[in-house]
Amino acid sequence: MESLNKSLRTCTKGHKYYKSSDCLTCPTCEQELKPENGFLSELSAPARRALEHNGITTVEQLSIFSEKEILQFHGMGPASIPKLREALETNGLSFRP
Repeated sequence: MESLNKSLRTCTKGHKYYKSSDCLTCPTCEQELKPENGFLSELSAPARRALEHNGITTVEQLSIFSEKEILQFHGMGPASIPKLREALETNGLSFRP
């Protein structure tokens, strides 16, 4: 797995991993933080962190925002919108227009 572009790192919990970017997120720690169920469990780690960073942990909180606002969050990409829309619809909610 080691390559010229990746450096070996160790997180504060002792997990060893390789990264080529300046991102300090440990993949093992991130996997441990992933919820087992709920709409956040369906998202990629960057998208989940983007919502959590903005205080969104429930579909009710999500429904306060428009799709455009959600897409402006760092880490949120257009591939996550259909999953979020489905979670909202399942709960009788929708994005703010």
